[in-house]
Amino acid sequence: MIERIAWGVLALIHLMPAVALLAPGLIDRLYGVDAANPLFPLLHHRAALFAVILLICLWAAVDPNVRQLAVVATGLSMLSFLAIYWTSGQPETLRTIAIADLVGLPFLAIVGWRAFASA
Repeated sequence: MIERIAWGVLALIHLMPAVALLAPGLIDRLYGVDAANPLFPLLHHRAALFAVILLICLWAAVDPNVRQLAVVATGLSMLSFLAIYWTSGQPETLRTIAIADLVGLPFLAIVGWRAFASA
């Protein structure tokens, strides 16, 4: 039960950035990048990748067979962002995203421990 809840929390963390795939106007709200910015298509593609992470988390919540891969994919997404955020001088515009990922780390640790300890 705790694993499903943890996977649900991880899915929720990735929900808003994933929704930006279908609602590109969120990109400006989330990242401060409007549609005229040449980086907009890159962030729109990033939303597609977040949709993949969201689906992986939801899948892992119901199928233990995918949990190891889901931990690796979700962990790579979250930890790489945090590393880039810290090494980029902690830009104010990305602080909320960094906090969301930090909040998710204990849940990632729970599902990671359970996925690999049971292997």
